[in-house]
Amino acid sequence: MEGKARNGLLFFSFAITLTLAASLTDPLEYQTLVVKPLSNPPTLSWPDSESISEPQGTEFDAETTTTTTELTVQLQHIDALSFNKTPEHLFGLRLQRDALRVKIFDSLLAARNQTRPRVPGFSSSVTSGLAQGSGEYFTRLGVGTPPKYVYMVLDTGSDVVWLQCAPCRKCYTQADPVFDPSKSRSFAGIPCGSPLCRKLDSPGCNHRKTCLYQVSYGDGSFTVGEFSTETLTFRRSRVGRVALGCGHDNEGLFVGAAGLLGLGRGRLSFPTQTGRRFNRKFSYCLVDRSASSKPSSIVFGDAAVSRTARFTPLLRNPKLDTFYYVELMGISVGGKRVSAISASLFKLDTAGNGGVIIDSGTSVTRLTRSAYVALRDAFRVGAANLKRAPEFSLFDTCFDLSGLSEVKVPTVVLHFRGADVSLPATNYLIPVDSSGSFCFAFAGTMGGLSIIGNIQQQGFRVVYDLAGSRIGFAPRGCA
Repeated sequence: MEGKARNGLLFFSFAITLTLAASLTDPLEYQTLVVKPLSNPPTLSWPDSESISEPQGTEFDAETTTTTTELTVQLQHIDALSFNKTPEHLFGLRLQRDALRVKIFDSLLAARNQTRPRVPGFSSSVTSGLAQGSGEYFTRLGVGTPPKYVYMVLDTGSDVVWLQCAPCRKCYTQADPVFDPSKSRSFAGIPCGSPLCRKLDSPGCNHRKTCLYQVSYGDGSFTVGEFSTETLTFRRSRVGRVALGCGHDNEGLFVGAAGLLGLGRGRLSFPTQTGRRFNRKFSYCLVDRSASSKPSSIVFGDAAVSRTARFTPLLRNPKLDTFYYVELMGISVGGKRVSAISASLFKLDTAGNGGVIIDSGTSVTRLTRSAYVALRDAFRVGAANLKRAPEFSLFDTCFDLSGLSEVKVPTVVLHFRGADVSLPATNYLIPVDSSGSFCFAFAGTMGGLSIIGNIQQQGFRVVYDLAGSRIGFAPRGCA
């Protein structure tokens, strides 16, 4: 009997040894990266929306209309509003915006229970919305009746819709004339004490008993003005009575664009205001600017939900309702789970700390430091055959691919609860100059918040199904 037990133990030990040996010798999974340098900024091209002075489509009310409809809008990267700049300069500016945005997010979460400072010159605190940095994508839409077309940044990390308005106490430079509400038949101020005004975090009131708003930014910039309702025109579709801020005093991060269309999860975002009409669904697909001439796009309504999307549940932060939180369970490199990366590293606790958000306005994915180091080290092992290059900005893992047309790189898969998202190689090894330097497009953060950025989202149709409380990812979704 004792001999059988010994033999069984020896067989068990032998089986474990074979399993370990197999795991060590199993080849990693690779995919091909086509080597392309930084591309020039896209050129602006829009449908003939501005040739329509009075769109003939049916106008619907943002709050009361119940019949669902669909709406598709073209998007452009913010680089298209920058002229006479080299690809390297634009990339540097993108990383600067990114760093500021992440810093603002971290400071916002740290100060969520603190009173925000008042803006000098105003008699009451009128802070509304959240302290956000700029978004990365914008669209062109009409404001007012008749519509005046302007560029508006779209941002899933912001709630309040706002734009610069005449007369300006202070306005930054934008590509189009500043919107003049006195020339619009559909502009209407919101009375103090009305339900819409009370949705602001801290509404203000002027001497005309009109509601005031303020959106403050973590770098000290802000927009302040009247909280009002106005008609927005998206090509041939008009959305009436959208609550928006008409900013007369603006110091912000949106140079070139007239303002911001908030796509967050809060009470005053555009998706929330139009929830009945669009069935609380929208999606976007952001193209890789170096690999596609197609424009990015955003779709509102049931058509936003792709049949090939894999979904993960949305989580709620009890302290902050703007961000789209998801549960990241782990990450694989080369077909193998990185053992040091567990779901506990990304847990959103009951106090609102930690967690993972999906954000269209952050470019580079940020992971908590320990998770990033484990991911980076696993990727370095898998990419040991590639020639290393010096660090670049926030990137500490870079490669010299000059003279090569394509290379093999280990696969990277993000494992969300219920949805595995396999990233194309161009979504995690990106060019940083025009001479063949490529860097691993993840970064670590000392803050608790992890952010899935738009570089990693490229080419996927990212579906925000708020009615179903879920987010989906459909590969090759820009077709």
